[in-house]
Amino acid sequence: MGIGQEIIRKFEKPEEWCYYFPPIGRDDLKKFGVYVDFDRSFITTSLNPYYDSFIRWQFNTLKERGYLKFGRRPSIFSPKDKQMCADHDRAEGEGVVPQEYTLIKIEVIEQNAIMKEKLEGKRVFLVAATLRPETMYGQTNCYLLPEGEYGAFEMKNGEVYICSDRSARNMAFQGLTHEEGEVKKLATFKGQDILGLPLKAPLSKYEKVYSLPMMTISMDKGTGVVTSVPSDAPDDWAALSDLKNKKPLREKFGITDEMVAFDPVEIINIPGFGNLSALKACEDLKIKGQNDKALLAQAKDLCYKKGFYEGKMLVGKYVGAIVKDAKDLVKKDLLETGEAATYYEPAEKVVARSGEDCVVSFIDQWYLNYADEKWKQAVRDHLKNFKTNTPNVHKEFELTVDWIHEWGCSRSFGLGTKIPFDERYLIESLSDSTIYMAYYTIAHMLQGDINGRTPGLLGIKASDLSDEVWNYVFLRRDYKQCHVPEYKLKQMR
Repeated sequence: MGIGQEIIRKFEKPEEWCYYFPPIGRDDLKKFGVYVDFDRSFITTSLNPYYDSFIRWQFNTLKERGYLKFGRRPSIFSPKDKQMCADHDRAEGEGVVPQEYTLIKIEVIEQNAIMKEKLEGKRVFLVAATLRPETMYGQTNCYLLPEGEYGAFEMKNGEVYICSDRSARNMAFQGLTHEEGEVKKLATFKGQDILGLPLKAPLSKYEKVYSLPMMTISMDKGTGVVTSVPSDAPDDWAALSDLKNKKPLREKFGITDEMVAFDPVEIINIPGFGNLSALKACEDLKIKGQNDKALLAQAKDLCYKKGFYEGKMLVGKYVGAIVKDAKDLVKKDLLETGEAATYYEPAEKVVARSGEDCVVSFIDQWYLNYADEKWKQAVRDHLKNFKTNTPNVHKEFELTVDWIHEWGCSRSFGLGTKIPFDERYLIESLSDSTIYMAYYTIAHMLQGDINGRTPGLLGIKASDLSDEVWNYVFLRRDYKQCHVPEYKLKQMR
C-alpha cells in the first residue's frame, strides 16, 4: 500500500488506524465515482466525542428501561485476547452463539489394561454431550470413533473425563477443571484402544452397556463420545444394526456378541411413529446402514421434530409428559444426582481475528436482554406494518426476534465507548452501532469533521451534549434547561 515504516510503527496504537485510513477510504470512493454526502461522515469510537455522547445516552436509556442486565453468563470467548469475542472481532463464525449440552457421565465399570496403566484407582467416565437428556432411559451403549484421539482429563472434583481435547479445552473455561483455562491431561487414547469397555449409563434400564465403534462421529462437535439411544435416534440404530449384522465388523474391533446383544427400549410414543420411532423411520426410508448419511439426516429430522412437540414419555418419573416438558425436568434430575453436568461450546467454529479458535466461557458482562417478552412483542407489533422488498426479508426479521435472547454487549478493552454507568467495560463494536443510522440525520449539524474535533453547522460543543439533549431530539420529550438553546435542538429534531 506504500505505507512507510514510520507510519506502520504508529499502528501499534489502535487509535492511529482511525485517524489514518478514513481519509484514504473517502478519497478512494471518490475515485470510484461514488456520490455520497461526506459531510455526514463520522467515526464510531470514543475518539469522536459527539458520537460518544450519543452512544452513552443510548445505553443509559436501555438501562433505564430495564433492557440492560449484568451477570455471569456463557459467552464466545477468545483465550488469547482474554475477552469476549463479539461478531466484529471474528475472522470466522459471525452470528454463532453458545450451544448448551447436557454432559452425560457414563462410568467405566472395569478398566482395560491400556487404561489401568495410567488411570488405575481413578473414577473414570466417558462423557457424552447430548441435546436430549430425556432419552437417556433408552441407552444401550455409547459410541467412540475408532481413529479419534481422546484424552483423559482430571476435573476439579477428582473425576476423570474421557473426551476430545477440543471439548476439554471448553470445559476448562466453564469451572470444571482445577484451574481456569488449564486442563490436566493424564493420558491419551485412540478410540479403538478403549472399545468394549463395560459401562454404567445413567437412567438406562441395562445395568451394564459397552463402548462400541461408530464411523461417522465428528471430533469437531460435542465431546467425540456419543451416547446411544437406538429407539429414538436413527444414527444410533443404524450403527448398532451394522454391528449386529456384520460379524467381520465386530471382529475388526474386538467386539463380542455379548456387547451388542441389546434391544432398543421403548421410551417415547410418537403419533405416526409408535414407540420405536428410529426403527420405523429407518424402515420407511429403507436405510441400510450408518453410511446412508443423507437418509439418516432426513430420518432424524422426522423423528426429532414430531417427537419433541407430540411425543409422550413411556418411562421414568415423568410418564405421560410431553417430551418438550420432560426434557428440562430430566436434565434437572441428572444434574442434581451428579450423573450429568452442563457443558457449552460454540454452535459452530468461531475464529478470532487473532487467529485462535474460540471457546465458551462464563464471564461477567453486560448484555442486552432481547429475551424480554414485552420488548419482543413491541418489535413484533412494529413488524406488522413494516414493509420490506420481499416476503423473505420480513420472515427473517420475524425469525430473528424469535431466536435472539441475551446478547453480550461489553468488552474489557479495545476501541469504543465506555459503559457510562460501569467504566470498567467498553461497549462492543456491534452494539454501539445498533441505531447509528439515526445519528446520520444530524451528524453534519453537530460535527465539522469526521473525528468530531470541530463543531458542525449548529456550533454545538460536544461537552454541551447531555441525555436531555438526546431525549428532546429523538424521544420528543419536553425541553429541559441545558447548555444548548431549544431553537438549535428544534432544528435537529
